[in-house]
Amino acid sequence: MPRYRLTLEYDGGPFVGWQRQENGPSVQAALETALARFTRETPETTAAGRTDAGVHALGQVVHFDLSREWAPEKLRDALNFHLRPAPIVVVEAAAVADDFHARLSAIRRTYVFRILNRAAPPAIEAGRVWHVDRRLDVEAMHAAARCLVGHHDFTSFRATTCQAKSPMKTLDRLEVRRAGEEVHVDAVARSFLHHQVRNMVGTLKLVGDGKWSPADVRAALEARDRRAAGATAPPEGLYLVAVGY
Repeated sequence: MPRYRLTLEYDGGPFVGWQRQENGPSVQAALETALARFTRETPETTAAGRTDAGVHALGQVVHFDLSREWAPEKLRDALNFHLRPAPIVVVEAAAVADDFHARLSAIRRTYVFRILNRAAPPAIEAGRVWHVDRRLDVEAMHAAARCLVGHHDFTSFRATTCQAKSPMKTLDRLEVRRAGEEVHVDAVARSFLHHQVRNMVGTLKLVGDGKWSPADVRAALEARDRRAAGATAPPEGLYLVAVGY
């Protein structure tokens, strides 16, 4: 059976997350419905990352198998037609080897968290950024972020419901930068714990507010206790930007 890879872009606002659930619409259900309408098949789709409710994607990767071959461009265009009006777009489709796996084959995931850092709330970007009206100290946030880079026990930054077998992760990059009226937090790793990025951002905001120092962030990491770190940042600022293979 031929295997296909899709790169998806979507607004996570209307969805309960990537994964199909009974309590509301999901990105996976919308995609599988579009696939069924076009191909008359019901393939199971696998994503590189199970984004949570409200989390967006610019480069989510998905794979699935079909019983017949399709030209990638035709598959892309047909799925985009059947996905309407859901805010999901297939950016790219490609035929891949049988051993390609969207999740297990990934060696790098890149996220960005967008903070709108101005007095006025968002209009156009409402639901797509975290609005923080007090000016953040980006330099201090970046210095604190450096404390988290490397191989660590990230218990303090994982959700209490996280099902990962180990809290040990290697964070390859965590940078904080100002982009006009926004503050961006870039995070890169092979994989992340549940809510890890949002918990790190919520903690770094304490530094940006002047309430914590970089030393406090290091102490929170070393505590290996979720209660030692900051609050979980809201989902609407988080984007899965790209997946590397």
